[in-house]
Amino acid sequence: MNIGQAARQSGLSAKMIRYYESIGLLKAAHRTDSGYRVYGDDDLHTLAFIKRSRDLGFSLEEVGKLLTLWQDRQRASADVKALARQHIDELNQKIRELGQLRDTLQDLVEHCQGDQRPDCPILKNLASGCCGEPAHPTTGPRAPL
Repeated sequence: MNIGQAARQSGLSAKMIRYYESIGLLKAAHRTDSGYRVYGDDDLHTLAFIKRSRDLGFSLEEVGKLLTLWQDRQRASADVKALARQHIDELNQKIRELGQLRDTLQDLVEHCQGDQRPDCPILKNLASGCCGEPAHPTTGPRAPL
């Protein structure tokens, strides 16, 4: 099948398929005499594996490791489990960080009057985070040095 058909069947774009090939996640496709890529069932299985791994949030580097493990019939499942556990730990850390971000923003929203006055704790907080310098609410945005 050609790249368009492979894209439709895998749920990936042709651009992503070419990218995965260029970085080595997908082996180089066979080419016709006119230079068109041709994909087979094995390629579709690999693309499905990559897509599912990415859908689960694995990085491209992690996907590469998973592909290597998947293709190695002598692998230990403990290696796969360790990689998945590491990913879970990273996801849990991101969840904690997102929760903290949500809580901070929620607090700022609750302290904003949301009326016609210009005073806004949300903007003050955003301005105070720049380069460790305090906000300058009376002078507005600062000109570059």
